[in-house]
Amino acid sequence: MRRLVPVLCTTALAIATAVPARAQGALPAGEGRDLMATACSQCHPLNVIRSMREGAEGWKRHVYNMVTRGAQLNAREADMVVAYLAANFGPTTPSASATPVALPGGPGKDLVETRCAACHDLERVASAKRQKSEWPALVANMVGRGAVATQEEVQAISAYLASHFGGE
Repeated sequence: MRRLVPVLCTTALAIATAVPARAQGALPAGEGRDLMATACSQCHPLNVIRSMREGAEGWKRHVYNMVTRGAQLNAREADMVVAYLAANFGPTTPSASATPVALPGGPGKDLVETRCAACHDLERVASAKRQKSEWPALVANMVGRGAVATQEEVQAISAYLASHFGGE
């Protein structure tokens, strides 16, 4: 057992450093990239993060929320990650999706492609797995955060997402 512990520790260290290093290749260069790749990829695949488009305040909410959930960043590091994310994955930066996502047809598809894609890569929309009952609250939350949609559009978007991306 005493010989096994150092081997396991070395293996864990090698894996922990290799995962963020591979993930960094998909990220733009900049101060905060290494911190973000290391801290965020412990729990999230980077395609989720890369598909988001938030301003500095939105990224600050996300990063500090993750710090309260256990992300290993001190306040200075968290602010550096926020600045990196806002500069590289802000609302006006182009999407980083390598392959275009084709959503299934149906009522509400055009609204998802215009309203949701204003801030999110469609890969994020298509990969989000929620219960059918969760979609209306999530869409309402997005409208509360600035997404533009009428009440009828919100209902159509929620119904579309629930029918195509909702579990029981």
